Amino acid sequence: MASQFNETVSTRYHMYNSLFLNLPYTGIYRTGTLLPLLQQSCENGYDKGKDPKAIIKKFFTDYTPKASREEQFNLLFGFIQYVERQVVLFDSIEDAAFEEINELEGKGTITELLLRAEAEGAVDELKKKLNEFSVRVVLTAHPTQFYPGNVLAILNDLEQAIRENRLEHINLLLRQLGKTAFINREKPTPFDEAVSLCWFLENVFYVAIPEIVNKLMTGLHMKLEDWTNFDLLKIGFWPGGDRDGNPFVTHEITLKVAQHLQQTLFRCYYRDIRFLKRRLTFKGVDHIIAKAERKVYPMAFGGYGDIYHNPKELLQDLAEAREVLLRDHKGLFLNLLEAFIIKIRIFGFYFASMDIRQDSRKHGYAWNAIIEKLKPKNKKLKDFDSLSEAEKIETLLSLKFNPGSLKFEDDFVHELIESIDIIGQIQEQNGEDGCHRYVISNCQSALDVIRVYQLAKLIIGHNNELTLDIVPLFETIEDLANAPEIMEALYNVGAYRDHLKRRGSKQTIMLGFSDGTKDGGYLRANWSIFQAKEHLTRISREQGFMAVFFDGRGGPPARGGGNTHDFYASLGDSIEDKEVQVTIQGQTISSNFGKPVSCAYNLEQLLSAGVENDVFKINRNKLTPDEIQLVNGLAQEGHKAYLDLKQHPKFVPYLEKITPLAFFGDTNIGSRPVKRSQGSLKFEDLRAIPFVGSWAQMKQNIPGFYGVGTALKELKKKGKLSKLKLLFKESLFFRTLLSNSMMSLTKSYYPATAYLAKDEEFSELWKKMFSEYKLSVDMILEVSGLSELMENTPMNRDSVKLRERIVLPLITIQQYALQQLRTLEKSEEQHEKLYRKLVLRCMFGIINAARNSA
Repeated sequence: MASQFNETVSTRYHMYNSLFLNLPYTGIYRTGTLLPLLQQSCENGYDKGKDPKAIIKKFFTDYTPKASREEQFNLLFGFIQYVERQVVLFDSIEDAAFEEINELEGKGTITELLLRAEAEGAVDELKKKLNEFSVRVVLTAHPTQFYPGNVLAILNDLEQAIRENRLEHINLLLRQLGKTAFINREKPTPFDEAVSLCWFLENVFYVAIPEIVNKLMTGLHMKLEDWTNFDLLKIGFWPGGDRDGNPFVTHEITLKVAQHLQQTLFRCYYRDIRFLKRRLTFKGVDHIIAKAERKVYPMAFGGYGDIYHNPKELLQDLAEAREVLLRDHKGLFLNLLEAFIIKIRIFGFYFASMDIRQDSRKHGYAWNAIIEKLKPKNKKLKDFDSLSEAEKIETLLSLKFNPGSLKFEDDFVHELIESIDIIGQIQEQNGEDGCHRYVISNCQSALDVIRVYQLAKLIIGHNNELTLDIVPLFETIEDLANAPEIMEALYNVGAYRDHLKRRGSKQTIMLGFSDGTKDGGYLRANWSIFQAKEHLTRISREQGFMAVFFDGRGGPPARGGGNTHDFYASLGDSIEDKEVQVTIQGQTISSNFGKPVSCAYNLEQLLSAGVENDVFKINRNKLTPDEIQLVNGLAQEGHKAYLDLKQHPKFVPYLEKITPLAFFGDTNIGSRPVKRSQGSLKFEDLRAIPFVGSWAQMKQNIPGFYGVGTALKELKKKGKLSKLKLLFKESLFFRTLLSNSMMSLTKSYYPATAYLAKDEEFSELWKKMFSEYKLSVDMILEVSGLSELMENTPMNRDSVKLRERIVLPLITIQQYALQQLRTLEKSEEQHEKLYRKLVLRCMFGIINAARNSA
């Protein structure tokens, strides 16, 4: 498969890359000719133990000895621009070869699932499972998408041109690419972020999801009236609703985004109706389709006129058309009409379901302000702060008042009340599915949930009914450990129990991988989430409820990414598996879900991973007591090693002084601040994305592997190496855990920062990290039995290696600039802004090349 990757991607890349040299831009031939020489200088220099500063200086001496300082800077910026475009070209070539380098009918696809069910006589079991199962991918607004919209559009067109081998058009698009800015001049607003992601809804998900449902219906020989689960594949949406630490998200923005989602959907519907109108020209049908066109138009493009008020009205008209088509026209073009009906059943009038998210401390703050206002008229609230948690819950649930009628000095309290009130408005306009979940980040008690439940009930509740699901989010290692106890206390609150019963006896619980890894290290975080899921499943079942787990995953393994579907396939029956819910962020949206074919493939992988264990009665994924003890031992040792690093006195100073952490706020890629609070850097306030992203920029990737080597070595010392090898062979969970860590290690490149081994302040810390890196590589290879990292996934390995080679000059330029900034000589002070700009500009290419680094 490695040679196939080289043939289909690498060879094409080197061929098309030569076109850059012929672009009619000033100095591009010189830049393109010198860039390979810089790359060779980097490789040779690092092999000889040279630091980035020495490599860059020698390069200038050898190849541009007469260049002025200004010309040297211009050349470095030229290299950055050139490499950025090389990365776009590589992305497009790899996307164009998707069908060739992935088995679209192989393991984990719908085709394979259907064939296997047929072969094993499990078709009825598959139908049953599909009827009750659901996958929800939630698109987030987190700032990890470094391509602005216009570049994404070029990338899309370039991929199509490469697929069709249209050399002249490819050349034109490369010329356009050379003239197009790769960075945003200003930070996007939350609404901008929403509009950007709506492109994927309109052009990708709207196509891919109905096609999967159609494929299943056809393969299972089911008619439209037989298929009932149109929630099989759903989309969640965070832009405009995620206000955790983002002061720019307001209730007006939330409503505006909901309206834009609906309008985007209706434009899709309008296009489909126009197409149907060209085909369904028969008597008795044509006027129904014309009526649908008239009523959908104002909802898609604005203006006045008769409209549909809910999906039921539109579906009734289409059902009438379908009946006439079957009765009078022998079902001609029935498949086209039914395909459109399926889309309406899936997307309703909302397209994607908006989630609202806010930090629990903000709700506590708002309630404190509310209680102060109510105290004069309610004696029970006089000593509220001294009450036990159970008494506080009972008191809050007994309150009856209109929060909107209270006046507050603090605008934030008004805004929080409005942000809940807007949920009701969205449900009226887009339907209940348009916005029915409220995520509480930093949830630390049952009281945190009840605060939101009661406030929402007072604001948008009707006749004791609340059409809102409250979703507690547990992230840190401590929170994950406390989650079962918190949920048990919550299940014992009578009013909340009744609420859950009215909501189908389901409780959605979100678990955050990113902050867990930042808090406790790679092994501890993944194992803590696994254990929390087992405990929460058991407690929920005992209480008569079903837990639904919503995983907050990022792109890289350090944030719960990597081969995500393998994690879901690895879960045994001790973890509830009726639904798979997962966040998809930034780069991962464009790289894994950016085209209909890749989107369908990855959705099918998640779908198959979630259903196959039940359908085919697979029990091999359940860990034995001995295996649990083994993984628990690994998690403890890994946690200990990570804490030893995190608590090192130079750990936070290293992040501040050595890594590009401080530059993340200047990238203009997201509306959200880098930290949760202002002032000096506190580790607990640092967001996971810039934390993980900073290590990715340094090519050190600490959160994705640190502690793995030490943990494996400690268990080897205890004579458990053979057990670890057997566990890797037999447990998909453990194999996925180590395989994803291999990706982090493969993307690391310590020679670029080896100069820090001699640094007066950070020498000890760098050596400590490098030692763990080498140990992790050695121990993973020994346990896995592989001869090199990622040997078991050769196409991914080859892709990573080529991408890292392309971006090596940027890594070197960035480190050179960081070195210069740290030890700025008097003669170089005038160039400080240029060095800072070099660091910032290199960030884009490094992140984009890795595709899932943040």
